[in-house]
Amino acid sequence: MLDVHPSGYYAWCNKPHSKRHKANQHLTGLIKQFWLESGGVYGYRKIHSDLRDVGEACGINRVYRLMRSEGLKAQVGYRKPRHRGGVSHIVVPNRLQRQFNPIAPDAAWVTDITHIRTHEGWLYLAVVVDLFSRKVIGWSMQSRITKDIVLNALLMAVWRRNPKQRVTVHSDQGSQYTSHDWQAFLKANGLEGSMSRRGNCHDNAVAESFFQLLKRERIKRRIYSTRSDAKSDIFDYIEMFYNSKRKHGSNNLLSPVEYENRYREQLRSV
Repeated sequence: MLDVHPSGYYAWCNKPHSKRHKANQHLTGLIKQFWLESGGVYGYRKIHSDLRDVGEACGINRVYRLMRSEGLKAQVGYRKPRHRGGVSHIVVPNRLQRQFNPIAPDAAWVTDITHIRTHEGWLYLAVVVDLFSRKVIGWSMQSRITKDIVLNALLMAVWRRNPKQRVTVHSDQGSQYTSHDWQAFLKANGLEGSMSRRGNCHDNAVAESFFQLLKRERIKRRIYSTRSDAKSDIFDYIEMFYNSKRKHGSNNLLSPVEYENRYREQLRSV
């Protein structure tokens, strides 16, 4: 029908693949492996970094093309819910002043609250993030948004880190952070409060960025059956992926844990 001799057709079918084709098949297999290990959230830049880590020499544009041909891409998009502001009681100055890149751990922490949908109702999550490595060092999840949720997250951070010097703890002006109990806890543990200006989310951009990653990479348009299901999944994201494995551009494409480990190694070698 196509005026092709059968012998020619079978010769074409049996023609060996080129070296380039075989190399692309090998790379595609690795790309799929690393993409799945990331939970399906890595884009071509982080996949390229993973390939270099295992000794694969290939260009970043080649990784982009192979991922596009397989329909693999980073997850994007999760609409941020709105929070209703509380009544301010004790407001302190913005001591952080958007200095988001301290040179050592436990110099400055940021904290914030978000909420997650479940069939049982909202689940509220408070986190404390160390600005040096972007590591989540404290977190708390509850069914109600009270001052206890932020105090428990900060208590975990203090217990885990046991800072030896005064730490600046930056938050927004939500009622949980302007409470007398919050200020008393800061003072009792040698911490110094700092607050964003009213209605200025950019003053606490790192905490906001973490929540965007969590929702884009793990919770994206997902509704959990129970709060317990959501807690388990969020715990897995924070402790098993984000802190220990997720590459960060601000950390030279190292995870928060690895970034802090290398910092300590450099101190010991001095």
